Amino acid sequence: MSQQRRKSARSNELPELLTAAEAADFLNLSPTTLSHYRCQGRGPIYRKHGWRIFYAKPDLVDWSNRQRWSSTGDRLG
Repeated sequence: MSQQRRKSARSNELPELLTAAEAADFLNLSPTTLSHYRCQGRGPIYRKHGWRIFYAKPDLVDWSNRQRWSSTGDRLG
């Protein structure tokens, strides 16, 4: 397989996807809290496959990195 075809095939692969329960566990949140964040539009980016919700691990890490604070009034991310 040529290098170009391998690169194209890799770019079409899905990242590791976690269920909502797995994502909540990964973020140390309750599934209910993650669901509330999703409904309020303030949680991590998610995907819907039919009625099922999935989160890509890199999106969870990105979201968590943006939740950094140095004090109650000073957001870092």
